[in-house]
Amino acid sequence: MLKKNLFLFFLIAYCWGLFAQLQSGPMVGYAYSKEVMLWVQTKNSASVQIEYWDSDNPKTLKETEKKETLKEDGYTAHLIADEVEPGRKYFYRVYINGKETVVNYPLYFKTPALWQHRTAPPEIKIALGSCVYVNETQYDRPVKEGGNPYGGNYEIFTSMAKQSPDITLWLGDNTYLREVDWYSKTGVYHRYTHTRSLPEMQPLLGSSVNLAIWDDHDYGPNDSDRTFTGKEITRKAFKDFWANPSCGRNGEGTESFYEWGDVQFFMTDDRWFRSPNDMKSEKRDYFGKNQLDYLIESLIGSKATFKFVLVGGQVLNSLKNYETLINIAEHERTYLLDKIAKEEIKNVIFLTGDRHHSELSVTEVKSPSGKTLKVYDWTVSPLTSSAYDASKEENSYRVPGSHYGARNFGIMQITGPQKERQLNMKLLDIQGKEVWNYTIKPE
Repeated sequence: MLKKNLFLFFLIAYCWGLFAQLQSGPMVGYAYSKEVMLWVQTKNSASVQIEYWDSDNPKTLKETEKKETLKEDGYTAHLIADEVEPGRKYFYRVYINGKETVVNYPLYFKTPALWQHRTAPPEIKIALGSCVYVNETQYDRPVKEGGNPYGGNYEIFTSMAKQSPDITLWLGDNTYLREVDWYSKTGVYHRYTHTRSLPEMQPLLGSSVNLAIWDDHDYGPNDSDRTFTGKEITRKAFKDFWANPSCGRNGEGTESFYEWGDVQFFMTDDRWFRSPNDMKSEKRDYFGKNQLDYLIESLIGSKATFKFVLVGGQVLNSLKNYETLINIAEHERTYLLDKIAKEEIKNVIFLTGDRHHSELSVTEVKSPSGKTLKVYDWTVSPLTSSAYDASKEENSYRVPGSHYGARNFGIMQITGPQKERQLNMKLLDIQGKEVWNYTIKPE
């Protein structure tokens, strides 16, 4: 009996030792029809590799190349699965130093289907949200007597994972850098690691495509702009901890682009090029002219049914306060909407965060030919940060009934044949219960 107990003890200790080498992840990054990016973080320098197999052919195993995780990269690794086929589901497992690391939830990824000229576009399910604050008491703001910590309800990520989304969009403030973190690589990487290691988050990371933009709190201090001296550090951290298809143009910012089925995602950067918020002597930049023109040209060239533009802050809100686009750079907002009208760019939907409440804003723009186009801005916030009731704010574009001032997340579903596509938006509470929904048909 003693020998049996000792055997079980050492077996459990051995398995725990394998699991303990995994710091966070694995996470699915971008997925293309012939290539998928996978991400993992270890606790110290290690050799990592991922083995994967088609769900219908489990005996034929494929492997990524091995990579060494290094301290300079936060012990993260990006691994490419490049022996995949379109429209398939693959399971996978992680090896660290040649030993399998076992997790207690399913690990899988899907590849986009090859549907063009063959079938109707695929149904697509997308989860989204912003503002992820994970408490770390010694570095958090002191909690007032009788008050609650700033972060909470981490079970929201379990609710999101239960939705089985194809794609999860992280709309900025995906971690909250604290005062002690801002200017050192040690601090920044500690904060990214601390947030990413949240146990409740792992199943969602491991089973859907994860795409991210940043906002002020994962870029730098509150309301920070292009003058933030630590932005090269935080940009590297963003690249190390996310697995977007790209990260900026010409070595600047974090812009990226992604496509799945008949929808496209334009991921913008609202911090790297931003003028100081208090600048008074000239017009302020929000996106900056180069990024704004590139975005507009990309939208013009898009053939997507729905064009999702991810922005850290609200674009359509008419409130001239806080960090709304109209308050920071009204001329950029006017220019952007004017171009959408003149170029007759249909079905543009801004997906935004930042505000710690959710709401849908809608406006109409008219082209020179007289065509009227609707433009949408769906703000989904917060996930785990404290919420804010903005129902009395004078946002003249808010859809009645769409405001929600508690922790929440969004689900978008695109369904229907090619000429009858529709987008359904659902807002869900921390338990995954629906609190609001809205349907958009393409113009």
